[in-house]
Amino acid sequence: MNKTRIETFSDGVLAIIITIMVLEIKVPHEVNLQALIELFPIFTSYLMSFVFVGIYWVNHHHLFHTVKHVNGKILWANMGLLFALSMIPFSTGWMGENHFAALPVAIYSTNLLVCGFAAFLLQSAITAGLPKSDKIFEVIKRNMKKTIVSVLMNIISVVCAFFYPMISLLLTCVMAAIWIVPDRRIEKLMDDE
Repeated sequence: MNKTRIETFSDGVLAIIITIMVLEIKVPHEVNLQALIELFPIFTSYLMSFVFVGIYWVNHHHLFHTVKHVNGKILWANMGLLFALSMIPFSTGWMGENHFAALPVAIYSTNLLVCGFAAFLLQSAITAGLPKSDKIFEVIKRNMKKTIVSVLMNIISVVCAFFYPMISLLLTCVMAAIWIVPDRRIEKLMDDE
């Protein structure tokens, strides 16, 4: 099965997710600085989520460079990731509208936890079809360790959100920093081939 369709569909879904998020930022009707200041939590939550969706798109792009054949496992694992990502506009909007209150931050962190777990399942589905001697197999397996660390950090972030929402968001920002640069080993291996 050709991987082009799955990449194109995923790109479209991620573009729609970003579009939905930006449309949630309502233009103020007042012409004063206070009106913009009131949008700060909404814009900040949008910015965080934009970065996360971007990180998932970039890493998805890199990951699919390693795929030679798409099977049902990969298709459904990818759909699971897209579903989890499609919930980001909701959790983002709720968190921003409620000025980073504990429960919305916990739901946002839970959403990111589900996204991380879905990414792990997609990586697992892709490595299942690779020979263990393949260099790409080893690179993706090492990336999966980083994914597991991120999932564990997300679990801590969810629990922390109920008591210290800002620390939870700080952990979220640390995770973004860990993933913002895609794995250069994948680029190098693909260039070598």
